[in-house]
Amino acid sequence: MEVKINKEIRDYTESMFFGLSLRQFVFSVLACLIAVGVYLGLRPVLGLEITSWVCILAAFPFAVIGFLRYNGMTAEKFLLAWFRSTFLIPKVLTFGNTNVYYRLLQEPKQKKRTPFHRRGGRRKRNRSQERTNKNGAA
Repeated sequence: MEVKINKEIRDYTESMFFGLSLRQFVFSVLACLIAVGVYLGLRPVLGLEITSWVCILAAFPFAVIGFLRYNGMTAEKFLLAWFRSTFLIPKVLTFGNTNVYYRLLQEPKQKKRTPFHRRGGRRKRNRSQERTNKNGAA
């Protein structure tokens, strides 16, 4: 007697109905219901041949959603990630090389100090300038 064990435990899917997982079964039934609804709705209007093609095209996306897995994501997770990365968070990725050793050996840049303004528009006096002015003037 042989027992099949997946190499990766996360790849395990439980077969519920007709060898399909619950997710695959639900989407297959949904695709069939949509195909029947389209057939019953469009048969009197379009005729048999065109209606059959429309049924296939209408049911196909739902059947694919049940079986599709891309990079370990289900179809709706993939579509949500694609929508976020394309529309909600569009970024322009630029490449710029950085030389870490050059930055470490480079002298640190002096930060430019901005003058501090008090309320009323008076500037804060620099105490070192006051001392030099008093010593130089005196």
